[in-house]
Amino acid sequence: MKAVLLSIKPEFAHKIFEGSKKYEFRKQVFKDKSVKKVIVYSSSPEQKVIGEFEIETILGDSPDKIWIQTRLYSGISQEIFKSYFEGRDKAYAIKVASTKRYSKHKSLADFNIHTAPQSFAYVNV
Repeated sequence: MKAVLLSIKPEFAHKIFEGSKKYEFRKQVFKDKSVKKVIVYSSSPEQKVIGEFEIETILGDSPDKIWIQTRLYSGISQEIFKSYFEGRDKAYAIKVASTKRYSKHKSLADFNIHTAPQSFAYVNV
């Protein structure tokens, strides 16, 4: 099965697995709509793959509309959201369905990846 590996800052990555962040925000999303799973790479300073989640849906709209739809479970402040999407006409929110935190962290090499992706990378799981 094809999945995507996303680089996510540690503070936000852990909020996904704690359940307080139910949306992962992106300026661009992957084009392959058959992808239903996200592998979470917690970026620097952690630099470990910490778990995965199933995708419920992907919302795409103006940043203002996406914020209205997601703010209660965004896991971030409105200031961080606005700063991230500043100057953008389109925002994407990947809705987290179910999560699985790995009991033992994995490395990028476990997914045949040698450097952390700037945005995402397709992987086979």
